[in-house]
Amino acid sequence: MRGAFAAATLALLVVPVGCSGHHGTPVVTGEGATITTSQPQVSRHARAPLTPARVALGLPPIKSGPVPGYLLIADRDNGRLLLISPRRKRVVWRFTGLSDPDDAFFAPGYRRISTNEEYDQTIKVISLRKHAVVWSYGHPGVRGSAPGYLSNPDDAYVLDNGLVVVADIQNCRVLFINSHHRIVRELGRAGDCSHDPPLGLSSPNGATPLPQGGLLVTEIGGWVDRISRRGRLLYTVRTPTNYPSDAQLLRNGNILVAGFNTPGRVDEITPTGRVVWTFAPTGHWSLDRPSLAVQWPNGKIAITDDWHHRVLVVDKRTRRVVWSYGHLNRPGTAAGYLNKPDGLDLLPAVVALG
Repeated sequence: MRGAFAAATLALLVVPVGCSGHHGTPVVTGEGATITTSQPQVSRHARAPLTPARVALGLPPIKSGPVPGYLLIADRDNGRLLLISPRRKRVVWRFTGLSDPDDAFFAPGYRRISTNEEYDQTIKVISLRKHAVVWSYGHPGVRGSAPGYLSNPDDAYVLDNGLVVVADIQNCRVLFINSHHRIVRELGRAGDCSHDPPLGLSSPNGATPLPQGGLLVTEIGGWVDRISRRGRLLYTVRTPTNYPSDAQLLRNGNILVAGFNTPGRVDEITPTGRVVWTFAPTGHWSLDRPSLAVQWPNGKIAITDDWHHRVLVVDKRTRRVVWSYGHLNRPGTAAGYLNKPDGLDLLPAVVALG
């Protein structure tokens, strides 16, 4: 997601006017047809804020609500990425033909998306407007630890400096890769899966970039590590579950982390490990192996409820689900259906947060 990084610092981004140019932009609708935006359509919103959604795809502002923009979903077992309009839940952009896309994050500037195909051992960067893969790393279907190879890559992000950072789970390391496919930095090392950050990492399944630099690394063994921009360990903390996933740093300095368990849960913990908030409902809204939880600028928490085949948005104060996409225990490809959604991100496009 660009996760807490994007939600906290980029959701209100105003992009310079020189970055626009939406004439003739192809947009895929929920019915599968392709429409093309035109000069009158863009000029109609000329006075509207130049939000990331307008810059990325010429998409119009939306009224305030629980989802403050268009929602990007990595629909893993359907092999596709979807961009959903929150009010009518229509697909406004899609990218298909992927192999188990495990996550999807907007790159800085919102013109590209990074995704990792965990079980195909690859990373891809996709241009929204070109609707094409513009960069990739890894050998499809082949595991390895040598340069150019990965083993279950997770959480691939494009950083502001152009590097791609990825948690290489089975190799127990986090890699920084440049545009020329060279590894320029590494946390942990292949073959050492001990918990000794930053030298040793226990199967890291998340490496979330932080606004002030550094990373929040999640280790499947049950830890979250905050690493400084210089690679120094600031703290490591035990998580409430033995399978934490994709931890996010909140504005207040606490950590939001999903427990990839059955039943699943989402916790907010302090850097010392004290649990201060939990979402673990029973019944219809119970969780089954949620892999990501992020808090948006409006305070709502978005959760991928992977094995229930849906995405939920929760009011943190009331712990009530206020928006959802997908159907409980009913995987599918039709409109409104998902199959193990494993990642999400937000493309901000709001009139006002609410």
